[in-house]
Amino acid sequence: PPAHSHSDWIGPPDKHSNLRPVIFYVPPDESALERRLREARQEAQASNQRFWARHNRAFRQEKEEFIYSRLKAKGLEMRDESGQKGTLNAEEMADFYKDFLSKNLKKHLQYNRDWYKRNFRITFLMGQVALVRALRWLRWRKKNVKQ
Repeated sequence: PPAHSHSDWIGPPDKHSNLRPVIFYVPPDESALERRLREARQEAQASNQRFWARHNRAFRQEKEEFIYSRLKAKGLEMRDESGQKGTLNAEEMADFYKDFLSKNLKKHLQYNRDWYKRNFRITFLMGQVALVRALRWLRWRKKNVKQ
């Protein structure tokens, strides 16, 4: 982001996780509480990136292995004579998707628990930051009204 920017910047989707990375704006007068909030958001983003990159890599690999094994069982190759990649029908792929989701259920449940914990912490910190800013504004307003 340019030096004059005063907001977060969102990048293009990551090729492994498919999540859009965020470059967080750091104000020069950032308080300790605001820093904790930003760091919590950065940690949540990094955790999400790691989880979805691993998940998507496993998904692609297992999908390729599944397709290869099903095509091989049918006596077919991964590519036909024209070089086109072999495919399976929707019902066969539904079997893979169901098995993959069932096999990874515990990982998804743990991810969701962690996600909720992180977001609750972020929301709590956001509330604290908003309260501090509101009180600071009220003090400023009260001081300026007296003058």
